[in-house]
Amino acid sequence: MEVNPYLNFNGNCEEAFNFYAKTFNGKILFKITHGETPEGHRNPEFKDKIMHATLQIGDRVIMGSDAPPQYYSKPQGVYVSLNVKEVAESERIYNALAENANKVELPLQETFWAERFGMLTDRYGIPWMINCEGVKAKQSAA
Repeated sequence: MEVNPYLNFNGNCEEAFNFYAKTFNGKILFKITHGETPEGHRNPEFKDKIMHATLQIGDRVIMGSDAPPQYYSKPQGVYVSLNVKEVAESERIYNALAENANKVELPLQETFWAERFGMLTDRYGIPWMINCEGVKAKQSAA
């Protein structure tokens, strides 16, 4: 069994997934628009919106789609958590997500459990937690 985040977007899924692929050094494995489905889409203005996309990041995937306007709601009460091994990589990723972010809840910083930890909601409305245990993980294991 696998558990994968499924992200809903307000019409900008393709832009977001292209950004995430670049930011996370990932690869878009699959993408289909509503217009490309066998039945097409009844709303011509929605035909170019993403019905489903899959992005591979390391050995994990996140999936997403553009929710029809009447079904879209902002994510609430959930974060996508990234665990990064290197401090420099956590800083690079956090800074990319923070550019034009909707909200920075916690700037990336050292904590008692991690070399770096930060929380934000990116420009696409997706909440992220970036965690880099780094040396602290090795110290607590000893």
